[in-house]
Amino acid sequence: MNYKRPISVLVVIHTPAGQVLLIERAQQAGFWQSVTGSQDEGDVDLLHTALREVHEETGISASREQLCDWQLSNVYEIYPTWRHRYAPEVTHNTEHVMSLCVPAGTPVVLSPAEHTAFEWLDWREAADACFSPSNAEAILMLPRFFALQADVG
Repeated sequence: MNYKRPISVLVVIHTPAGQVLLIERAQQAGFWQSVTGSQDEGDVDLLHTALREVHEETGISASREQLCDWQLSNVYEIYPTWRHRYAPEVTHNTEHVMSLCVPAGTPVVLSPAEHTAFEWLDWREAADACFSPSNAEAILMLPRFFALQADVG
């Protein structure tokens, strides 16, 4: 069996005004999250993993220059419901946090096998809606990394 590597990315996709994209997992209704994914054997580096996952999960194409690597990682215990995807001795994952700022109105095309719905929410609302504590914390840190523009209109 090909096990997942316990190294992943979390990419918070947001607009300059602080709207954050959340996507709902297909296998777990009500589980809202940012883009996440494990590093594959063929990925050159974590930026490659992030770009691949963003495109696979949302249809958004971005460049390495558009990604912001926060130089922040979280180590957490893998939820029991997903542990079968990893080698038997693996219990923890290291998640590397990044973000991608996109224009308001950027089209989103979900991968139906992975996600069933998406929403653009104010960053505070998005943090409250996340099922993952590390995802919520990353969203709450957005103002530290970006001067979010006030909504006009």
